[in-house]
Amino acid sequence: MVNWEGVNEFVAVAEAGGFTAAAGRLGISTAQVSRQVSALEGRLSTKLLYRTTRKVSLTETGQLYYQHCRQVLDALDEAERAVTDLQQVPRGKLRLTAPVTYGEVTLAPLVNDFALRYPELQVDMQLTNQKLDLVAEGYDLAIRLGRLEDSSMMARRLGSRTLYTCASPEYLSGHGEPHSLSELGQHNCLQGTLDQWRFQEGGQSKSVRVGGSIRCNSGRALVDAALKGIGIVQLPDYYVHEYLEAGRLVSLLAYYRVDDDGIWGIYPQNRHLSPKVSMLLDYLGEFL
Repeated sequence: MVNWEGVNEFVAVAEAGGFTAAAGRLGISTAQVSRQVSALEGRLSTKLLYRTTRKVSLTETGQLYYQHCRQVLDALDEAERAVTDLQQVPRGKLRLTAPVTYGEVTLAPLVNDFALRYPELQVDMQLTNQKLDLVAEGYDLAIRLGRLEDSSMMARRLGSRTLYTCASPEYLSGHGEPHSLSELGQHNCLQGTLDQWRFQEGGQSKSVRVGGSIRCNSGRALVDAALKGIGIVQLPDYYVHEYLEAGRLVSLLAYYRVDDDGIWGIYPQNRHLSPKVSMLLDYLGEFL
């Protein structure tokens, strides 16, 4: 009979990079993690980890053992998910991550409605503009916007977003409306994190370098500046849609607008897609 004591603790230390971080992930004390890993090493009569005051790293033997343990634990996880699937009801903890503003404005209300339908579901949603490691940090799902980077993740398109270039009627009355990309150089273009705005011309993508009196990494702050007539902004629809509909902002250069970007659900390739994830993806796809 295989002795599993210490295996979960060892894998957690290997993935978290330390005993304290592993203890936090497992919800037990650091001392308990250390004892279990030491006992495992004693049982195997080999050293699995190099320990220093600054970091913990795998020995060559530890790396080999980790790879086998990870495969076994993934297989056990698959078995549990398969049993859960038989019940076909979203339950248990669902961890997902999404960009901050899009999450607050669009995604969170939908996820909350989904959670209301399934009271046995526990949602842990992390809104951050950092791209988290789904496997290492234990996330079931990530919502990503725009162009996807190459990765081993599975991706499902849930919807699309439109990138608008716009300004207030007050700004346009004082500065005129640009009708070509070259005219943007004559205007106060309020910048986010990028120096270039995206357009297309003659079916080809084109980047235009812009500049202005305000630079800010907050889309909401840029919208506020545009509404106050300070300059022109280029932002996704969820920032500006309500103001365009109300006439407080005016869409510009529509002829040069790029094709819509994707809104994606990303999940690990080697994971069985459980009912809670699959049904949430279906739900989001219906509304997005």
